[in-house]
Amino acid sequence: MIAIIDYGAGNLQSVEKALRHLECPCRITTDPDALMSADAAILPGVGAFGDTMENLRARGLEGPIKAYIESGRPFLGICLGLQVLFESSEESPGVPGLGVLKGKILRLPEGAGLKIPHIGWNSLEVQKPGGLLAGLGDGPYVYFVHSYYLRAEEDVVTATAGYGAQIHAAVQKGNLWACQFHPEKSGEVGLRMLQNFVDLAAGEAQK
Repeated sequence: MIAIIDYGAGNLQSVEKALRHLECPCRITTDPDALMSADAAILPGVGAFGDTMENLRARGLEGPIKAYIESGRPFLGICLGLQVLFESSEESPGVPGLGVLKGKILRLPEGAGLKIPHIGWNSLEVQKPGGLLAGLGDGPYVYFVHSYYLRAEEDVVTATAGYGAQIHAAVQKGNLWACQFHPEKSGEVGLRMLQNFVDLAAGEAQK
């Protein structure tokens, strides 16, 4: 069972639909106990960094999310779910993130004819194949919707993309994966990524 963490943000149903398409048992939940009993967990979402952190803390989810990651089970952050795993964001000065990983979220630079927010398809430069990115080959195209991007401060980056800056588009540290793009909206490539995560969850469930 994969827990999809509900903290009042959008895009939960899209992730649930993609997992059900893959015939993967999943549930959207706000319950920390349900999260802690899951074989794997996903933190998706779109919205603002500060509001998200406020909602996570108000719902009593900050501690359970950190505890879940520390448990060693597969965990996937998507879009805003990637950003809040890090220390801070220029979008919400003074608001600390979960701080599970070291790095900051920066505003995409304007200019050079690039529109902000960045909405659309971009290719990834895969730095470390395997895990979530296993079997994707060179330059897979994925779908982005964001105005802020990650600059990681530790060696966790598995893929980058270019849009006025070098975007740290995907990361991995142990059992923790996260991506700035939306695999649930990235067609067959995205479904392959989610299947990779489902396979990791299945392996955890068999332990």
